[in-house]
Amino acid sequence: MILILGGTGEARELAARVPAVSSLAGRVSAPRLPVGEVRIGGFGGVDGLAQWLRDNEIDAVVDATHPFARQITANAFEACGRVGVPFLVLRRPGFTPQPGWRWVGSVAEAAQDLPGERVFLTTGRQDLAEFASCPQWFLARMVEPPEPPMPQRIEVLLSRGPFTVDGELVLMRSHRIDVLVTKDSGGDMTSAKLEAARQLEVPVVIVRRPPLPPADTVADVDAAVRWLGTAGA
Repeated sequence: MILILGGTGEARELAARVPAVSSLAGRVSAPRLPVGEVRIGGFGGVDGLAQWLRDNEIDAVVDATHPFARQITANAFEACGRVGVPFLVLRRPGFTPQPGWRWVGSVAEAAQDLPGERVFLTTGRQDLAEFASCPQWFLARMVEPPEPPMPQRIEVLLSRGPFTVDGELVLMRSHRIDVLVTKDSGGDMTSAKLEAARQLEVPVVIVRRPPLPPADTVADVDAAVRWLGTAGA
């Protein structure tokens, strides 16, 4: 059996093509479920995941989580190494860099010396606390309602992609956005805001992806399917 660590569109596509059990973190109340068997919730760290892999006789693990789901990727790499299960990272390519983007190493760094007065923030609800002391006005878009702490001047927009360039242009114009803060998540579902920012000449602050462990890595589902064939899963 294959374990897919999921939550992304790539994870759902892979689950539709190979027999697998998909694992979701459970951070979203109404996630988009893949086909096939699904489990929701954590494993209890590296030890818990390693034991789960043994108990369920897993033949291979594909980590198709969000590019910024750093902890589960690290845990899965270590757990697979312990029990001798083949491990693959499936990561979509990042956004194509554009002139004028300010690259930062973390969300905390993005909040430092933040330019502009009206910020379009799309880093996710778990990162709002990093901007709590910023004086700017924020339009923060996310899937689930946030919890404090958060900026004092904020409008929360609950929405789930995919988004269109035209829609993002209307949104940014109507809210008079003068800086975009986002993550290098890659993919088509959320790239429209970057094109809108380019057209409006709005500066972009973008958070670099965390480094990956030294594991086999592919960029698309076709390559993951081929890897699973060679891994004997």
